[in-house]
Amino acid sequence: MSDEETTTLSPAPPVRAEIPHTPTGASRAQAWTRRLVPLALVLAAVNLRPAITSLGSLMKEVTGGLHMSGGIAGVLTSVPAFCFALFGIMAPRLARRFGPGAVVLAGMAAITTGLLLRSLAGGTVTFLAASVLALMGIALSNVLMPVIVKRYFPDRVGSMTGLYSMALAAGTSLAAVTTVPITDALGGSWRPGLGIWALLAVVAVAVWIPLARDRSGNETPARNTPAQAAPALRITRSGTAWALACFFGLQATGAYITMGWMPTIFRDAGVSAGTAGLLLSITMVMGVPLGFVIPWLVNRLPRQGPIVVALGTCGLAGYAGLYFAPATGAWAWALLLGISNCAFPLALTMISKRSRTGAGVVRLSAFAQCVGYLLSIPGPLLVGVLHDRSGGWNLPIALMAALMVPQIAVGILAGRDRTIEDEAGVGR
Repeated sequence: MSDEETTTLSPAPPVRAEIPHTPTGASRAQAWTRRLVPLALVLAAVNLRPAITSLGSLMKEVTGGLHMSGGIAGVLTSVPAFCFALFGIMAPRLARRFGPGAVVLAGMAAITTGLLLRSLAGGTVTFLAASVLALMGIALSNVLMPVIVKRYFPDRVGSMTGLYSMALAAGTSLAAVTTVPITDALGGSWRPGLGIWALLAVVAVAVWIPLARDRSGNETPARNTPAQAAPALRITRSGTAWALACFFGLQATGAYITMGWMPTIFRDAGVSAGTAGLLLSITMVMGVPLGFVIPWLVNRLPRQGPIVVALGTCGLAGYAGLYFAPATGAWAWALLLGISNCAFPLALTMISKRSRTGAGVVRLSAFAQCVGYLLSIPGPLLVGVLHDRSGGWNLPIALMAALMVPQIAVGILAGRDRTIEDEAGVGR
């Protein structure tokens, strides 16, 4: 039989009628769930700092009520950074197994439980254990926020990072400003003043429940694609990853020093206690508008070095003002240091920009934040030691300004237009 005959006798493929696509109940539920993501991001971010700043506002009452020693009180100031580093490293493995949404939900539940138990603690050990539980939830969520953004909004990384950066700054400022008035309104005891913040975390838990069940956005790369090679990526061999980790650590050092010591610096310069607290809130609240503007700029600039330099210059100017005229220009220095502290949303956005895949973002986020928070632990303690030894604030302020120089240098390196996959040769 000829080839022509064979072709003629071969059965023709069946003709399939075009059936218009109609959304199923599952797809409609999926679409509804994804509409919750911006709200969920905001609620999670708002809950990432009140456990820390509310305690700072009531530290004197807590240490007196639980009869804590000065050494234990000092440990409390460095526990957050330690927990962020220790528990944050667990986030990638948990996200791969359960999904990032489920891990963030567990983080919000841990924050809720920790805050409630802390307000009921009858002794120092229980108080510390409850604080660690809440901080564990914060650490896991810290690492996975850039991952959630990359997963659901790959084309809007800048704007969505800005959204939750604004919410994080708002939560930080809200707890710092309102904890004491709320405590007074509830009878003056520190217990309800700290425990009240668990109610905010409960709301976040409710919103994250449907997202925890959504596994549709998980990456399932085809064979022989660059995304599949991501698990073989050795993050410690990436110069960009190390630069970003050092930048994250130095900006966190500056932020914790500012939150822990700036009111005392102003008070020792003759500023009233009420005004010193207000100056700190001004510094913190600067993250609300700039937390949106900076990620927006990052998304439009291939290199983020100019932003790093601009923020670092504001920091140097603020520290110079604290050194030479702390009381005279207090409002200006608080404003400049608030702008400088917006290196935090810059670092978060660069984490999302320095990897092409969701798997890469998970690893880079965990690495940069864990290494960074470890680097930030000695800073606030060293400032206190220098103050005690020198009897004034000139030497500690000089240290703060000096740390801004390497922060600018590593920030420029981290802001180069490249990804960790490029450096590893993945996908070439």
